[in-house]
Amino acid sequence: MSSAVSPPIQRVALVIQYLGTYFYGWQRQPAHRSVQAEVEQALQAVLGRPVTLHGAGRTDTGVHAAAQVAHFDTVAPIPAQRWASILNARLPKDVLIRASAPVSSSWHARFSALWRRYRYLLYTDPRPNLFVRPYVWHYYYESLNVSRMQTALEPLIGCHHLAAFHRAGSSRSHSWVDVQAVQCDRQGPLIQIEVQASGFLYGMMRLLVGLLVQVGCGGRSPDSFTELWQTQRRDQVKYAAPAQGLCLLRVGYPECPFSPDVWFDTFPKLVLPQTPPSNSVVNYSANESLAAHT
Repeated sequence: MSSAVSPPIQRVALVIQYLGTYFYGWQRQPAHRSVQAEVEQALQAVLGRPVTLHGAGRTDTGVHAAAQVAHFDTVAPIPAQRWASILNARLPKDVLIRASAPVSSSWHARFSALWRRYRYLLYTDPRPNLFVRPYVWHYYYESLNVSRMQTALEPLIGCHHLAAFHRAGSSRSHSWVDVQAVQCDRQGPLIQIEVQASGFLYGMMRLLVGLLVQVGCGGRSPDSFTELWQTQRRDQVKYAAPAQGLCLLRVGYPECPFSPDVWFDTFPKLVLPQTPPSNSVVNYSANESLAAHT
């Protein structure tokens, strides 16, 4: 009598994009819509059984992702590269699998990652803009000094105890974070804040931006910002920036299964001029004048 041979288990990695507006975060929840559950349901529809999806990180309610990374295991004889198109045919419009690839059984979306990078966007023009509203904090109440904000960010580089930016409710037992890069710059009415770290605490980026805005508007000095997190004064960090301005940009691995064009910079930097170029104003006036005499 011949014994049945179990089919080999294949591990498949995914690069996932999602608009977080109508999600209660990445992690599966019993009573709310989540990204993890949407992808797992699509996998179950194909495979006919429940499948667990493991993500590189857990984004909060309303937070977007340009290149979240996840993996799952399957015995189905489907080439790993085909899973992106298979799943996209079954996913809602606010979730997209950008690519899929085979990985070894020792590769893990979360534990193999070296770093994660987030970007936060502020829109400072007093006039609202429908086409950027889903991705920004519309902050126009006070002028923000980007140079002061960058100065405040720079001491964060290194391994630090960032309990001041750690929301309650986290299962993480410590608040140590290795911050690898920080950046704050302005392009027209948009201010872009980026932080790259080995990992992020629950609510860390939004709490950090909320405090950083106080530095930008002059309500707090860069030195005061640094002293607050160095002394772990969580009680002084009272405001979190709104979720819609935050995006998980990308995740870094020592051996990434995807080419850079798939994951490196898939959320383009928005560029909005403060005022129209002078030649545009002239052309518009000329056209208006012509229309008035025809």
